[in-house]
Amino acid sequence: MTQKVRILNIDIQNITRKELLENLSEGIFFTPNVDHLVKLQKDAEFYNVYQNADWVVCDSKIVAIGLKFLRTSIKEVIQGSSFFTEYYLYHKNNENVKIFLLGAAKEVAETAMLKINAKVGRNIVVGAHSPSFGFENDETECQEIVHMINTTNANVLLVGVGAPKQEKWIFKYKDLFTNIKLFMALGATIDFEAGKVKRAPKIFQKFAIEWLFRMCSDPKRLIKRYLIDDMAFFYYLLKQKLGLYQNPF
Repeated sequence: MTQKVRILNIDIQNITRKELLENLSEGIFFTPNVDHLVKLQKDAEFYNVYQNADWVVCDSKIVAIGLKFLRTSIKEVIQGSSFFTEYYLYHKNNENVKIFLLGAAKEVAETAMLKINAKVGRNIVVGAHSPSFGFENDETECQEIVHMINTTNANVLLVGVGAPKQEKWIFKYKDLFTNIKLFMALGATIDFEAGKVKRAPKIFQKFAIEWLFRMCSDPKRLIKRYLIDDMAFFYYLLKQKLGLYQNPF
């Protein structure tokens, strides 16, 4: 049984990357970061979805630093985007792993599929689809997407449409899939794999300022998130440190 550490109102599995690769075969896989933790204070539906996830691992060095501030720690930060690359390379010769990519802008998912398959040397990604903007509010389109995926032999579904949309969508439709055993909610991973969005240089990752690189790359979308919305994380963290934090749900 994997040990867990608690930060604010969620439990994070204290697991290494190696242990995760060896054991991740089915269930729902989420990778919380600072933005998730802030949203989890105000969004009851998002919170309830998180409680039903099978795998919850720390995606953020800032969150890991927060855990140390609370006098606890995790074995390893496992960033979802880089972990996915390791996941499909780990299963390079495992014919039982077949992935479907759902997310990103038009044609980006298909580009990611081609690049991943070329890297692996086989068609480990068996399908890809970029849904329309706001697709989650269109029941007809959602049902069509489920049907599309069910017509493939995919048993791993990566949904990369941003939080909390991707997590909520997985939880709402998970029981309609006939073959999918593992659901991954991994944000911009499809964009990274397609080469549409660059990962932060190692120096930014080392000093826990990858968020700064991403913000400078997409300031219109991310300045408010990182410099205003996500600052609440430190307030909630201090309350937990002082024993004053209470789960809002």
